[in-house]
Amino acid sequence: MSENNNTNSIDLQSEAQERNELYPIFLKLHNLSVLIVGGGNVGLEKLSFLLKSSPNAKVEVVAPRFIDELVELAAKHPAVKLTKKRFRKKMLKKRNMVIACTDDLKVNKRVYELSRKRYLICNIADTPDLCDYYLGGIVTKGNVKIAISTNGKSPTTAKRLREFFEEVIPEDINQMVQNLNDYRNTLKGDFEEKVQKMNEITQSLKK
Repeated sequence: MSENNNTNSIDLQSEAQERNELYPIFLKLHNLSVLIVGGGNVGLEKLSFLLKSSPNAKVEVVAPRFIDELVELAAKHPAVKLTKKRFRKKMLKKRNMVIACTDDLKVNKRVYELSRKRYLICNIADTPDLCDYYLGGIVTKGNVKIAISTNGKSPTTAKRLREFFEEVIPEDINQMVQNLNDYRNTLKGDFEEKVQKMNEITQSLKK
């Protein structure tokens, strides 16, 4: 076997073994405190993403200046606060999660290092090695929410998958969820019996 064939075989094995080890969770951002450092286009993108999924998220955005679009967006959400100041480490007090998206990598790295010392989860925009979490693609249909991650490899793929699921998930999915919830509340027996009955009635969804 040629050297090129050996290399290709190793590459394929590496790709097959690689897996996404991120653990997905759904956060109640209205109960948490989020800090965004950066008031430019990327800051606008991050804030828009959070508010699209969680309109009542408690977010403070810190920056020496803000683009007009970000100011306009914040004005529509009472739980969002804009602070026109440079980042200071004391701003990390009483936070739960942090996003840094300034145009100065040194500032972003400092935010990350200080956040880590305080055991805060932090996301540094466009710098996967300095991210404790990613903001993935999200599909929302009523009470149904699907989060999509490509392990930071391809936001475009996540976007296309989001568009796909938005098309295939029926608009009346919320009614089905509500009906199943009402049915579950009528069930008698212990937890295992309820789970078994719910599995039986939803079996057709797999087809």
